[in-house]
Amino acid sequence: MKCSKQSNKRKSTIKVCIFRCLPVIAAVLAAVVVAPHAAHAQPASNIFSIPFPRIEIGVREARNPEDVPLVIQILALLTVLALAPAILIMLTSFTRIVIVLSFVRSALGSQNVPPNQVIIGLALFLTFFMMSPALGSINEQALQPYLEGQITQEEAGALAWAPIRDFMLRQTREKDLALFISLSGAERPQSPEDVQAVSLMPAFAISELKTAFQIGFLIYVPFLVIDMVVASTLMSMGMMMLPPVMISLPFKILLFIMVDGWNLVIGSLMQSFR
Repeated sequence: MKCSKQSNKRKSTIKVCIFRCLPVIAAVLAAVVVAPHAAHAQPASNIFSIPFPRIEIGVREARNPEDVPLVIQILALLTVLALAPAILIMLTSFTRIVIVLSFVRSALGSQNVPPNQVIIGLALFLTFFMMSPALGSINEQALQPYLEGQITQEEAGALAWAPIRDFMLRQTREKDLALFISLSGAERPQSPEDVQAVSLMPAFAISELKTAFQIGFLIYVPFLVIDMVVASTLMSMGMMMLPPVMISLPFKILLFIMVDGWNLVIGSLMQSFR
């Protein structure tokens, strides 16, 4: 009994010592970790009192007339950021590329191979590759002069829109552009600079869709011939219960590999933008 009481007293004494030493240990650790970084910015008395930043988000009343345009600019910027995925998809080569790659997968009949993540990732990389001349022109003519204070924000926006407009005009059919110009009731533009963005954007989108479907049809034809040959062969052999897709899929994959299909598809797809 005496031994157990003594052991309990020792344990309680050890616990009290540990709790009393915790602030000292914490102070030592703080001195070792924080002091080398804070010694140049704070005096020695404020080493252990590190302030936490306070973040405030709120809406206040506009005190000056200059505050109103600034608020409108911020709202416009947030709107553009929210529409950034749509801008990337509809105003670049992404639409045509991702549709053609989806047609390739459907023509092969390989279900989810390659998966959607791979197709979208490849389409994004090819889009950046295709749009790199326009992006380089935007960086040299609009972004860098604006950051250096040589041009205003409005001038930077006009200079940045010019390479995108030229790319879209090269890929847009005159028939599609004339359709939206007539629907908008605007006058016939005399030069590419006179084409309004509100008419050019939808015209470019439907032109890209038509071109992508034309390329997809040409991709489908050889694989459709293989399906028809396999289906007719199975019917002539009386094997009607065997799915033709099960037999034609290996032949289509073999044909695609033998002709180096990905190289041909991507090469032809990139050449279609020239």
